[in-house]
Amino acid sequence: MSEAGPSNRPSTPPPRGVPNTNLQLTPEQVKRVELNRLRAKAKQREKETCSTSVSLPNANNKRPLAVTPATSNSPTRSAQDKGKLQRDSRLGKYFDYDLSKMVNTKGGFLVEEGDEGLDRQREIEMLREKQRAKQNAEPLYHMDPSKNPKCNECNSIDIDPSYRAVFKILVCKKCKDEVPEKYSLLTKTECKEDYLLTDSELKDEEIMPHLLKANPHKSTYSNMMLFCRMQVEKLAWEKWGSPEALDEEYAKRTAQKKKKKQDKFEQGLRELRKRTREGVWQRRQDAEHKHVFGRPNPGPDGVAKQICHECGFTMEVEIF
Repeated sequence: MSEAGPSNRPSTPPPRGVPNTNLQLTPEQVKRVELNRLRAKAKQREKETCSTSVSLPNANNKRPLAVTPATSNSPTRSAQDKGKLQRDSRLGKYFDYDLSKMVNTKGGFLVEEGDEGLDRQREIEMLREKQRAKQNAEPLYHMDPSKNPKCNECNSIDIDPSYRAVFKILVCKKCKDEVPEKYSLLTKTECKEDYLLTDSELKDEEIMPHLLKANPHKSTYSNMMLFCRMQVEKLAWEKWGSPEALDEEYAKRTAQKKKKKQDKFEQGLRELRKRTREGVWQRRQDAEHKHVFGRPNPGPDGVAKQICHECGFTMEVEIF
């Protein structure tokens, strides 16, 4: 058997022509590849740190304290780092309201706030109540009965405190009711209408003292002013001279008032008759009116117009 020579041994075939796969990358692609590589290395390093801190105990054979990163998926992650809770779409649509910025519109009703007005009204009512309470204060009595004031009618010491404090009149409650022609109370309207006194005279407390009472029509109105009949008649006699002169003046003013009222009524009646007469005359004139047209004025469109000389009525006519 002959040995095979070097020329007869199998030899490795020559390498084939492999195409060059190294492509030239652009700078942008190189930058992106480098960033991806750095991110991958950072994630790998973070995982290794977490696994090492949990698995390896410290010198005291305790798990070392470590801060859970915000990007960790650990169940021990704080609730604040978990992000906003996603709303369930099955609940439907809703609106968020800031109640601290909402304004109460009273359900659409026109409600007057008026806090300042109410406070002012309360102050006025309290002031009026204090004025009434000051007049109704009970006077002090002396231990010695002989030194106490007595009634002008019956010498009783049971003096009405309001008459004594306001009108400076000493009269007991019994005599006040039994003698109304002297001690009865009159309103301001009665004093003006029956005794012909003016507002300036009635409001002067030095001339005409008055007692204050709560207004019976409405509590928020001004206090009602009450005057003693005896003092009102005294002032009226001084002003008009005598009761007879007051009666004459009252009759004179009543007649003047009646005359003014009658004149006003007659004036209105005359105006009504005048308007009625003018309306009837105008209707008759309109019914009897006959148009008096002038010569027709031809227009640019071939239609002529005639105008009434009396009422201004215009009529279109055709000229043949």
